[in-house]
Formats: sequence, structure tokens, C-alpha cells
Amino acid sequence: MGVKGYLGKYVVIDLTAQKYEVREFDKDVLKNFVGGPALGAKILYDLMPAKTPWDSPESVIGFVSSPSNGTGPLLGARYTVVSKSPVTGMWNDANSGGNFGPLLRKSGYDAVFVKGISAKPVYVFIDDGSITFHDASKVWGMKTEDTEHAIKKELGDNKVGIALIGPAGERKSLMAAVMNDTHRAAGRGGSGAVMGSKNFKALVCRGNATVEAANKDDVIALNKEIGEWAKSGPLADTMYPMFFNHGTGGTYESAVLGSDAGIKNWGGVPADLTEDEIKAVSGPVMDERWKKKKFACNTCSLGCGAIYEIKDGKYPIKETGRPEYENMAAFGSTLGSGDAEVVNWLNFLCNEYGYDTISFGGAIAWAMESYVNGLFTLEETGGIDLKWGNADAIAKMAEAVCNASTEMGKILNLGATAAAKHYNRGEEYAITASGIEIPHHDPRRSPGLARTYQYDPTPGRHVKGGQGFLAAAFLPPEEKFDYDHPGHAERDVAGVAEVEMANNGGFCEFAGIAIPDGVKSKLLSAVTGVDYTGDFGLQTGLRSYTMRHAFNLREGMKREDNTISGRIVGKPAMKSGPNEGVSIDNEKLADGFFAKMGWDVKTMVPSKKVLEDLGGMETVIKDLYGG
Repeated sequence: MGVKGYLGKYVVIDLTAQKYEVREFDKDVLKNFVGGPALGAKILYDLMPAKTPWDSPESVIGFVSSPSNGTGPLLGARYTVVSKSPVTGMWNDANSGGNFGPLLRKSGYDAVFVKGISAKPVYVFIDDGSITFHDASKVWGMKTEDTEHAIKKELGDNKVGIALIGPAGERKSLMAAVMNDTHRAAGRGGSGAVMGSKNFKALVCRGNATVEAANKDDVIALNKEIGEWAKSGPLADTMYPMFFNHGTGGTYESAVLGSDAGIKNWGGVPADLTEDEIKAVSGPVMDERWKKKKFACNTCSLGCGAIYEIKDGKYPIKETGRPEYENMAAFGSTLGSGDAEVVNWLNFLCNEYGYDTISFGGAIAWAMESYVNGLFTLEETGGIDLKWGNADAIAKMAEAVCNASTEMGKILNLGATAAAKHYNRGEEYAITASGIEIPHHDPRRSPGLARTYQYDPTPGRHVKGGQGFLAAAFLPPEEKFDYDHPGHAERDVAGVAEVEMANNGGFCEFAGIAIPDGVKSKLLSAVTGVDYTGDFGLQTGLRSYTMRHAFNLREGMKREDNTISGRIVGKPAMKSGPNEGVSIDNEKLADGFFAKMGWDVKTMVPSKKVLEDLGGMETVIKDLYGG
């Protein structure tokens, strides 16, 4: 196989026939596509015929590890779920932390790809390379935690890795996530629905396989550098301790006050919430009330997670994962609410039923704004008075969605865009990018996000590179809002390359806080023996982005198919608040990015020369240019 840091094998499983085939990776494929979303895109491009329906037997869902999984690098635990998205009809990748990625590799494979449709509910067990198919009828309908316990009890092993769906995935909700470690989620884009369409309840992994890094001593030395950075680096007294102690929720209060978080479905301003309502949902305040212990993903030195125990109140929960910032915003400010108990209750429900929290909150926000503007009657909402900030109503509607117990609850399982189409009303209140709900970082504060949300091959993601939501937010206004400024395109392309490599390597997004600049690429080089620190690393990042984009081009995607709601880009502009008067020229930002990438600006098709220079894109060149 020839490339260190890999087992060198993947398996293609056919649920219809209950058979599987073990295949070896070509060493050049591993070198060029690394792991995670890029490697997944390359394999799915080859495995799936063009324009395959997401819920057909020929549709493939993949679970793809990365070189850092199980080879020692700190903050290197993330694996990626890849598929065609039921929401957008295009490419989808969603990654998750916890322990599943390293355990997948221990089972004997770098990746698992699943096609076909089982005649009855099934879970697949990979045990030291051996694969068996198990009847999942007894766990079909179970929530995620109960399913984990039941499978572990059946196998007699509490340490197996399990990626699974809850009832949301079983009913093929377009908001369904793939869950692992009870409260870790590959959440976005409906991957859980793809599993549900295959009657595929869970992928279970166990084994003793080991993967050796090419330069183990270098990995150890670089990990020590990360430790020193945490103690004495420029973020040692600010961002690092905040995330260490309070996780991503430590940013909630400032995000709401600065209108980075969504407020009242992205149409509100900080003054719509009281100071007490904002503080109540913040990480530090909730930690003081309910924090039981810390939680850290595999090999994480930051440990931004925590476990809560809520002993009393309206919604007691024995043990639950602390809400992330996105979940706080999705269930707090964007619903006009400051009820921390309800925020935790919705977070718990989404973990238990297997929902993407961002889309779940966005769908309820759509229903609330439609209701308060008279588009739905109280009878149509199932008797739920969906006024902004009505915490009891929010909880009731969330429960109705989870249980599909009312007509509106059933329809909201489709997400905001599809719900608006079903009811033929309220489309203007579905705040989305290509149909998927917007995450809680506002492009009106950081305009580069508009291009990322709208035009990334996996739209509606704030963790997909580009100009980012931190550095670009603090640019001087004369540059931030000058959409012809060359700095936008330069930062966008450079940011894409960097984040693609981090995702493909299996590194956490918060490696940007916990790992010094340049160390992720050094770690990846130390693991694989391939030098990703220079031009080849840049090239590999852009190849990754282009491979994901090529999947969409083959599906027939055109530029006009990449949409974004006018409200989120300031069309019309806000009349008050921190984003007052901001209107983004999102198409001009995209023009600059495409030109910098060497793509045709109108068609988004990369030139043949660009594809040839990237290398490893022979199949794409043939499909686009023939020969």
C-alpha cells in the first residue's frame, strides 16, 4: 500500500444481499485525498452512479476515518459520514468527534461504505475485520442511548464503537443525524435519513488493529509543543481557558449581544431579549447550575465538553451532554427564549431522537415566525401558542416533532424549506442556504460566510473554511464591506485549503484554539510520511474542495441552484441593531472566489488545466471534458 498512517483497506457492504467486499486503497488515492470528506467524495464519486436518488438501493453512505484517528495526534478524533443529502440533493459530509473514529480503525478498516436496502432492520458488526449482520428489530424504534445499551448488552462489550440513528432517522426525517457516544453527532444534511432508508440502525466496531505513524517521535514532539502552547501561547489566558472550562457555550452571551447568533429567526436584535434572558443560557451560568463533570473526545487536550445533571425543575434529566453554542442559539435566542431548562430539554431530545440541532431549531423558528405573522391558526399548530419566547410552547412543539404526534410535528420533520413548500406559505421565513437551515454565525457580521454558506459543496456550514467567522469579522469596515477587494478572494481560497486539510486529517475545528499555526499539517506529515506542510498541502486542500464540488457538478448542479435567503445577507437590511444597514453582495464575493480558483464564474466548472494541475482528478476530467 505504501503510505504510512493507514490500514490501507476499506469495505463495501451490500445490505440487500448481506454481503461485503474488502478492497485496498491505491496509495496515490490516499496521498491525494488523505481521509474524511475528500477521501469519501473520491470513493462515492466512483461507487455511485450519477443522479442516484438518495434513498435508492444504489445510494451509498460512508463512514470515513482520517490519518490522525488512533495514531497519536492531539485533537485528532474526528471521523466523517458522507452521502448524498436528502435536503439539498447534492453532496453531504458531516463529521463527529467522541471515540468512534479511532474505534472504526481498530476494527480493521480505514472506511466503511454501505449500499443496498435491508429487508428488515439491521445493524452491522465489524469485529477485527470480520463482518456480521444482526437483526435490529428489537432496537428499531429505540432512542439512541437505549439502543447503545441494548447493543452493548447483546454483544457483551461496553467498549464497542457505535454509530447509529434514533427515531428521527428511522422515519427518514430530513433533519436526522448519525449519532455516536450518546451525544456526539454527525448532524447536518440528513445523513441519518439515508441510514433509515436502508433499514440500517447502526454500525458497530471493535478490534485490535493498530496503525503506526511514519514518524512517531515527531508526533510526540509536536504534541508536547501543543501542550506548551496551551500553557504559554497567545490564547493561554483568554480563549483557551474559556473553552476548557465552559466549552463553546462560553461565547453565547457575546454572540447574542453582537448579533452573531440568530435572534428571532434572524430578524431580531439583542434588545429583543433581556440581559437576564441572555445570561441564563450562557455557558458559565448553566455550568454553575448543572455541570457534573467534563467530557473530552478521544485524544483531546482541550476537553470542551461536559456532562450536566438536572435534578429538578420542569425537565429533570439524570445525565446529558452540555449544549454546544450552536444548540444554545438554536433553542434560545433564535426562538426569542431565555429559558435555560428548555434549551437543555431540546438539546437532550435531539440527542435521544437523533436530530441535527441547528436544523431542528431553525424549523421551529420558521413555525414560530409564521404563526406570529398570522400564517397558521392555533388549531393548525395543534393548540400550541407559538409566540416568541413561549418556553412551554417551544417544548411542546419540540416533543410533537420528536414523536411526530401532530400534523405540524410530522411536517416539521422535513425541515423549514420543505415544510414551507408543503403548506405553500411562509417561504420567506425559511432562513436557509440551498434548503438547509443557517448555523449561528451571521454573515452580516462576517460577510465571507455568505459565500461559504451559499456555495460550499456542503452548503450551510460555518466550519467549511473560506474567510471564517472570527478573523474576517474584525476586518476594518472599509475592507470588510468592499466586495471588490482582492483580499476577500485570497483569504477565501487560503482558508478553504487550510480547513479542508484539517477536516481530512481528522482534526477538531477547535484545533485553531488548541494547536499553534502550522502544527496540524506537521502532524499529518508525521503520521503519513507525506509532506503536507508546503505547496503540496495547499494543493491537496484545493483538490479536496474540488472533488466535493465535482460530485455536485456531475449531479447537474448549476450556479443558480446555490441559493441563500435574502434576510441572512441583509436583503432587506436591518433597520436597527449591530447589523443595521448591512447588505452583502454575496454574488460578487462568489465571483471573486471562483475566479481565484480558476473556475468559470458563470458555470462554476474548473478549467481543464486547473484539474490537471491539481492532480488525481482524471475521472473528473473525463466526465467534464471527455477523452
